[in-house]
Amino acid sequence: MLSTMIYLVGLGVILTLIFAYYNFQKGAKMEHGTPTMQEIAKSIREGANAFLKREFSIDIPVIIVIAVLFGVFFSPWTGFALILGSTMSSFAGLVGMRAAVIYNERVTNEARLGVERKDASALGKALNVAFRGGSVMGLSVGGFAMLGLLVVYLVVGSLFHYANPENLVETTSWVGLKFTIFPQVLACYSLGCSAVAVFNRLGGGIYTKGADMGADLVGKTELGLPEDDPRNPAVIADCVGDNVGDVNGNGSDLLESTIGATVATAILPTALYTAALNSAAPLSKETISLMMEYPVAFMGVGLLACVLGVLYVLLRKPSNKLSRELNISLWSSAGIIAVATLALSYYFFNGQDLSGTGFRFGWISPWLSSIFGILAGIALGLLAERYTSEKYKETLKIADLAKEGPALVIVSGTSSGWRSCMPACATLGFAIIASSYFSGLYGSAIAAVGMLSFVVATVTVDTYGPISDNAGGIAEMAQLDAEVRNITDSLDSQGNTTAAIGKGFAIGSGVLAALAMMMSFAQGGDSGGVLNIINYIALGGAFIGVGLMHWLSGQMLNAVCNNAKEMVDEVRRQVTENPKILTGEAKPDSNRCIDICTKSAIGEMRKPVLIALLAPIVGGFVFGPLFVGGLLLGAILDSVVMATSTANSGGAWDNAKKYIKSIKSSLVAEYGEARYNDIHNASVIGDTVGDGYKDVVGPNQDIMIKMMSTVSVIMLPVMSAFNLISLVL
Repeated sequence: MLSTMIYLVGLGVILTLIFAYYNFQKGAKMEHGTPTMQEIAKSIREGANAFLKREFSIDIPVIIVIAVLFGVFFSPWTGFALILGSTMSSFAGLVGMRAAVIYNERVTNEARLGVERKDASALGKALNVAFRGGSVMGLSVGGFAMLGLLVVYLVVGSLFHYANPENLVETTSWVGLKFTIFPQVLACYSLGCSAVAVFNRLGGGIYTKGADMGADLVGKTELGLPEDDPRNPAVIADCVGDNVGDVNGNGSDLLESTIGATVATAILPTALYTAALNSAAPLSKETISLMMEYPVAFMGVGLLACVLGVLYVLLRKPSNKLSRELNISLWSSAGIIAVATLALSYYFFNGQDLSGTGFRFGWISPWLSSIFGILAGIALGLLAERYTSEKYKETLKIADLAKEGPALVIVSGTSSGWRSCMPACATLGFAIIASSYFSGLYGSAIAAVGMLSFVVATVTVDTYGPISDNAGGIAEMAQLDAEVRNITDSLDSQGNTTAAIGKGFAIGSGVLAALAMMMSFAQGGDSGGVLNIINYIALGGAFIGVGLMHWLSGQMLNAVCNNAKEMVDEVRRQVTENPKILTGEAKPDSNRCIDICTKSAIGEMRKPVLIALLAPIVGGFVFGPLFVGGLLLGAILDSVVMATSTANSGGAWDNAKKYIKSIKSSLVAEYGEARYNDIHNASVIGDTVGDGYKDVVGPNQDIMIKMMSTVSVIMLPVMSAFNLISLVL
C-alpha cells in the first residue's frame, strides 16, 4: 500500500501548494487601495517582518543545537527530521502571513469599491476576497506539513522500515541508547513542527495581546478614541499582532496538531508490534506497515477533499450570508472525507490478518473511529459558537449586564467559560470511548487524524477572521466612508465567531493528538501500555502536571501584562509629549510601539517554553517514565479545562463588546450618550481582560501539551536507561 499512500499524499501536496500559490498571486495582482491605505499596509508588513526576523534569530540556533544533540545521541536522521519539521512549519507560516498582509488591504479596497459602485453584493464580494486570503494559509499548512512527512517516509522510511522491516525492533546507538529508528525520526519531525509552533503561537500571542491591550486601555478607555483610530500610536502594532499571532501562530499550531496526530498514530503500531513479539499471537509486519501508512494516506485524502471544498466556495456566486458561506467549505470537506476514507479503509485492511490490532469489526473499525473524530471536531466548533456568538443568550447576557458595570461583565463571562467546559469535555470523552471501542488504542489516535483531516478548510476559515479585522483597521485609519467600515465590521464580527470555532477545534484536536502521543509513550515503556495512575509515582506526577499547566497559564498572562504595561506607558508618553497627535496635526511613532512589542514578546516567552520543554525531561531523569506518564495525563486534563474556559470567556467578552457597539443608536436613544459610553466602557474592560485569555492562554495550552508529549516519546529511551528512582528503589 506504500505506493497508494505516496500517490494520495503526493497528489494532495501538489494540488494544495499550487492552489496556494495561485491564490497568493491573485491577491498580489488585485487592485491596490488609496495611497493612504497602501502606506498603512506597508507599515503592517514591515512590522510583521521585523517580528519574524527577530524570532528567527532566536529559534533557529535553538533548533540547530537540539538537532545536533539528537543526531549525536540517536541518529543523524533524527536531527535531519527535526530541522525538516521546523522548516516546513516556518514556510507555511511565512507564506500564509505574507498573504494575509496583502489581503488585509485588498479586502478593504473591495469593500471601498463596492460602496462606491453601490453594489448590493459588496459584503459577499469582500467576504470572498478575505476567504481567498485565508485559503493561502490553510492550503500552505496542509501542503507543507504533509510534504515534509512524505519526505520522511520516502527517504528514512525506505531505509529503516519498508526495505528492512526488522528495524521495527530496537537498535542501539553508539552511546548505548536503545531505540527504534523510524518511529524516533517521525517523533523528531513532529517536534520540529512543535518548536516553531510554540515560538509563533506564544510569541505572536504575547505580541498581539500586549499591543491590543495597550491600544484599548489608553486609546479607548482613557482618551476616548474610536477603535483603530490612526491617532492611537499602538494601532499599527495591534494590526501587526493580528498577523503574527492569529495568522502565523494559529497556522503553525494546527500544522503541529496535524503532524502530531498523524505521527502519533503511525508510531503506535510499532510499539504494539514490539510488545507483541513475545506473545502467542504477534502482529504481522505487513499489518503493522499498513497501520503506519493508513493515517498518512488518510491525510492525503483530506488534502484533496479540502481543495474541492475551498474551490467550491470561491467559485460560488458571492452571498451576503456570511455564516453559511464560511461553513460550506467545512461541511463539504468533511463530507467528502467521510465517504472517501470508507473506501480507503476497505482498500487498506480488507482481507488482512487483523488479529491483535483491537479492530472490533474488521476493516471498517478504523474508519468508524475516524468518523467519531470528525463529528467531535464539528461538535466542538458548534459548542464554541454557542458560548461566544452574539446570536446566543450567553453573550447577550454579558452585553446586558454591561449596563450594571464591568464587575458583572467579568463575572458573567467567567461563569459562561467555566460552564462551557462540561459539554466540551463530554464531547471529547465520548469520542475517546467510542473510537477506542471500535479500534482499541489505535482508535482514539485515528480519531485525532479524522478530526484534523479537514485542517485546510478549518485554517482557511479561521484565518479569514484576522484578515477581516485588519481590513477594518485599515478602513478606520484611512478614514474611509462609514459604510466601508460597516462592511468590514460585519466581516470582523463573523470572524470573531469563526475564530472561536477555530479555537475550539484546535483545543480538541490538540488534546487528542497529545493523548495519542502519550499512548505511544506509555506503549513504548516497560508497562506494556498500561499507566497505573494509582501508583504513587504516577499519581504524584499527575498532580504536578496539573500545577504545571496552571503555572504556565499564569506565566503567559503575566507576560501579556508586562508587554501591555510597556505599551501603555509608551502610548501615554507619546500623547503627553506631543499633544498634536490627538488633534491629528502630528503622526504617532508606530514603529516605536512595534519595536517595544517585538522585544518584549520574544523575551517574555522564553521562561514558559523552557519550563514546558524541560519538565518531562527532568522528571524522567529523576523519577522515570511512570512519573512522566502521570505528568502528561495531569497536564492534558488540566489543559482541556483551561483552554476551553479561557477561549470561550474571551470570545464572549469580545463579541459582547461588538454587539453593544452594533446597537449603539438604540442604547443612546434609551439611555443617552453618556450612559452609553459607560456601558460600552464596561464591555471594553471585559474584552481587554479576555484578550489574554482567548488569544494567549487558551490557544497555547494544546501546544504545550503536544510539545511535552512529543519530547517524552523522544526521550523515553534516555529516561528508561538513566533515572534516579531506579537506583534508589
